[in-house]
Amino acid sequence: MIPWGGLSCCLSGAALYLLGRSSGRDAELLKSVTRVNQLKELAQLFDTGSKVLPLIVTVTGRVGSETPITCEYSGLRGVIVEETAEQHFLKHNDAGSWIQDSALMLSMSKEVPWYLDDGTGRAFVVGARGATGFVLTVGSEVFEESGRSLVRGTLDYLQGLKMLGVKRIERLLPTGTSLTVVGEAVKDDIGTVRIQRPHKGPFYISPKTIDELIANLGKWARLYKYASFGLTVFGAFFITKHAIQYILERKRRWELQRRVLAAAAAKRSGQDNEGAVGKTENGSDSTKRDRLMPDLCVICLEQEYNAVFVPCGHMCCCTTCCSHLTNCPLCRRRIEQVVKTFRH
Repeated sequence: MIPWGGLSCCLSGAALYLLGRSSGRDAELLKSVTRVNQLKELAQLFDTGSKVLPLIVTVTGRVGSETPITCEYSGLRGVIVEETAEQHFLKHNDAGSWIQDSALMLSMSKEVPWYLDDGTGRAFVVGARGATGFVLTVGSEVFEESGRSLVRGTLDYLQGLKMLGVKRIERLLPTGTSLTVVGEAVKDDIGTVRIQRPHKGPFYISPKTIDELIANLGKWARLYKYASFGLTVFGAFFITKHAIQYILERKRRWELQRRVLAAAAAKRSGQDNEGAVGKTENGSDSTKRDRLMPDLCVICLEQEYNAVFVPCGHMCCCTTCCSHLTNCPLCRRRIEQVVKTFRH
């Protein structure tokens, strides 16, 4: 049997090792990006004709926009707003009880052009949703209870439902939020500076500073490394244990086969000796056969065999040894039942 547990641990360890390498590589990439302390310096990099292409930079500033969005429920102003509505209800299951469930009714997203501003300059950010570390803030959560219409409630009840209400959630990127952006800096023909996802390189948007991002990635890289080492050790232990058990089982079967063959050879030798001496009276012939070849268990060779295997019908083992067998040692058929026999 394949040791799936050990193989799963080893494969999980390999996956965590790759994640650790990826986190460590990202940390090294963040260390190598160009740090722009003030956004006016970013414009100067283009003016001086930087030879490094693509120009991967890290900038920090506060979120701003010329046309911010005002949230309906919270009244907050943001540049990216997501609204979701979930219908919550009780559902009658097959066990006869009611369980709570929900279904998404509405999902809407809005975004306006926005930029980072630190007081010295501006840099527009493009494609923020696909950046690593980008998270929207929950602006409001409103739960609206369902109406108490008798007709509607009766129809829902007949369908096995009890409507509870609608939960509306607003998530947004508020204006004035301090963010750190790591990405490719480009400048168009009219002089607008944008930060966007590079074709190859890191793209981060986070409220943490660049040093905090590097430290966090390094911490996760170490954790992945330790977890990978631990899972690999456990997997190797399980695989080794399974291999040892397999070898011992094979050795036990070989020993069992050797003992069966030896017992069969001894029985044939006893029968040949009986044929050479000749048959005497029935009582004396039976006594000699018992003396030459006692009816011993072919496994332990200590106790007399007293159990019959079903369905093959062989009787060659004692009841003690039968408890450790799954197949007949003579014909190798699977044992479905063991019947104890009595000689007297």
